[in-house]
Amino acid sequence: MGSAPHAAAPLLEFHDLTVAYGGKPVLWNVDLTIAEPCLFGVIGPNGAGKSSLLKAALGLVPIVAGSVRFLGLPLDQVRGRIGYVPQRETVDWDFPVNVMDVVLMGTYGRLGWFRRPGRQDRDFARECLDRVGLADLAGRQIGRLSGGQQQRVFLARALAQRAEIYLLDEPMAGVDVRSQEQIFRVLAELEAGGSLVVVVHHDLRTAAEWFDRVALVDRRLVAAGPTAAVLTPENLRRTYAGQLDVLDEIGRAVAARGRTP
Repeated sequence: MGSAPHAAAPLLEFHDLTVAYGGKPVLWNVDLTIAEPCLFGVIGPNGAGKSSLLKAALGLVPIVAGSVRFLGLPLDQVRGRIGYVPQRETVDWDFPVNVMDVVLMGTYGRLGWFRRPGRQDRDFARECLDRVGLADLAGRQIGRLSGGQQQRVFLARALAQRAEIYLLDEPMAGVDVRSQEQIFRVLAELEAGGSLVVVVHHDLRTAAEWFDRVALVDRRLVAAGPTAAVLTPENLRRTYAGQLDVLDEIGRAVAARGRTP
């Protein structure tokens, strides 16, 4: 029988992580430790391996080398304590389920295979929908929602898991401003409640406004730490080699708006 993790075990730890598709590395020797609850952004150019980082942590893609631990333990021992919001483009929106059905899926891990959600589960699922501003759409088919609404439904499903660690893959991609603000407010509430929230994010200009800490990734880990200290012009040049014309301006903007934990 394995021993219990030390009380000070990091919430999430990547050690020498390498991921490859078809023999081609998409992540190489990533060492990253997140010790405490925070709102953590994973940022980098398209094709940098950001989504692969989350998928490798969740066992959705094979790991070539290295390891990932949650709360000091391997994934199989803590899976029920982790909430995940995938990219919208990976979901079949024509599947015949309504909004409430999707959110109730978040309760299945606690219920087990042979129990159906009861009244308390439904009440809690409705509370989760209310938190993301969609309680009035509980009966609507998921494919009839806007992109921002769909993303908020999947966030509500993650909330219904009552997780300790939340991983979100591009939750702001293709959503309207209202949905983006609603999602960020909920994520900030989760952090305030003691959860770790890790978000793959594409917008540098909003990163400094919301994230306590960030990692810049371009197949390798370029830099990680407090947001204002990481999103510097030098680090951005190293990460976005093909977009030098805008990086100085963005670097100054995010540094001016940055906040330290």
